[in-house]
Amino acid sequence: MDLPDYAIEAKGLFKTYAATKTTPEMQALKGIDLAIPRGSIFGLLGPNGAGKSTFINILSGLCRKTSGSVSIWGRDIDERPRDARAAIGVVPQEIAADPFFTPFEALEVAAGMYAVPKSERRTMELLTALGLADKSKAYVRQLSGGMKRRLMVAKAMVHNPPVLILDEPTAGVDVELRRQLWAYVVELNRKGVTIVLTTHYLEEAQELCDQIAIINRGQVVACEPTTTLLARMDTRKVLVTPEEPQTTAPVLKGFETLLLPSGGFSVSYRTGQSSVEQVLAAIRSAGLHIKDISTEDPDLEDVFVSLTYAAPEPVGA
Repeated sequence: MDLPDYAIEAKGLFKTYAATKTTPEMQALKGIDLAIPRGSIFGLLGPNGAGKSTFINILSGLCRKTSGSVSIWGRDIDERPRDARAAIGVVPQEIAADPFFTPFEALEVAAGMYAVPKSERRTMELLTALGLADKSKAYVRQLSGGMKRRLMVAKAMVHNPPVLILDEPTAGVDVELRRQLWAYVVELNRKGVTIVLTTHYLEEAQELCDQIAIINRGQVVACEPTTTLLARMDTRKVLVTPEEPQTTAPVLKGFETLLLPSGGFSVSYRTGQSSVEQVLAAIRSAGLHIKDISTEDPDLEDVFVSLTYAAPEPVGA
């Protein structure tokens, strides 16, 4: 069987939650079109309530779509629901593991639910890979929060799915655990597993993801390679340390300035309209002497804010 070009493909995906006695009808997804390339690390970002969790719940079978089509690893979720769900492993935000099981037992039960033959189970391999081998016979309730989070990743991989969805996997975990988890995820990706990541740590998405989609108010407002997305922002900053610390931001004609706690200041400019040399000329014209200077490129947070919080409400929403 030929491998699909896209690990996940959604076309015209809508989800409307019916009105209840206390809440009005809500359209959570408004015609989502997404094609997630096979073998990529794909970031799915958006503010709270944007529709990310609804999209993931539709993929995992926890939520029924209203209309549109979705395929996972080339398998339509309506025509081949069991095959489609078998192609993904989902690590949810919430930790869901029986506290009276051991990690070994938890993985064995999960493997059994996917009908993985005992001869093909990788229970200890997964526990070892995620640093839980020495806790394999401890009760889940005795594990730390970080260990439980790693156990959730192991549970999602028991049936060796080609697609792994990580929904806020590093929320509330320490820096060292985050590094360990990402090292394992990157290694999985090298072995061919497609990773779909939602996270509020935008620096993680910027560093790890090949491509990023940003969802806002149930619509995809951007879906591009990470480098292309970052290039959307043509605003740059010049960070200036003057010879004499400033107490107020200097007024520079044609530029926005901001006082820094150090007594220096930043100058914002658009690359299509100005240059660093013009910024320096404006600083000299203001009678200021420069001790040190550096430039700062926009990051994913700048792009995210410009596409979500500043975005107008879509017509008809």
